[in-house]
Amino acid sequence: MTGVGFFQFVGWLWLIIRRRLGKATGRDERMDYEYRVLVICTGSVASLKVPLLCQQLLAHEILVRVVATDSAANFLECETEMPEDVRLFRDKDEWASWNKRGDPVLHIDLMKWADMMVVAPASANSLAKLANGLCDNLATCVARAWPVGKKPAIFAPAMNTNMWNHPITKKQVETLKSWGYTEIPPVAKQLMCGDKGEGAMAEVDTIIEKIVAHKIERIMSEYYH
Repeated sequence: MTGVGFFQFVGWLWLIIRRRLGKATGRDERMDYEYRVLVICTGSVASLKVPLLCQQLLAHEILVRVVATDSAANFLECETEMPEDVRLFRDKDEWASWNKRGDPVLHIDLMKWADMMVVAPASANSLAKLANGLCDNLATCVARAWPVGKKPAIFAPAMNTNMWNHPITKKQVETLKSWGYTEIPPVAKQLMCGDKGEGAMAEVDTIIEKIVAHKIERIMSEYYH
């Protein structure tokens, strides 16, 4: 089930859940259920799709914050459509909020704030960093602190076909999956560089499906177990 059909189904299911929760708990069925997603975007041209991803998450009543690597910011700065309700964090923000012992540590605060981490796009460079535990920027520090297995983590690789087909890439993907990450595999299409093949980030609708499914699972778990 994909596209419009999926979202119609989700809307119908969500309405039923809210009505049943209202009857079971005596709460207003119109109440909002807060679900927070931290989107980490890295140095791939697919970062151009992040504003659209955020717009659709907000449409599903999901709170969103974005962490962008400096490389990703080069693409985001080409866009003027990032929703106003979405706060964007960069490496410089880590140090702007910390001056002395006892001050907030941004990458820890972001980890605690979010119910789910979505690395989309996950570039070849950042994929390698995550798989090897490196934490040399705000994005990878959040990922290193993320309680994998306790809170969902999704990654959507995006890179040139030759980079995707490199032997090390498969090992890195399998490493993240073995830790508890969920992969949203890339798709085959004509890439921005002109090459044709696998490596393009999955469609935004596909990523949204995964996130919304986790949101519904979270709600069902909290109220029915």
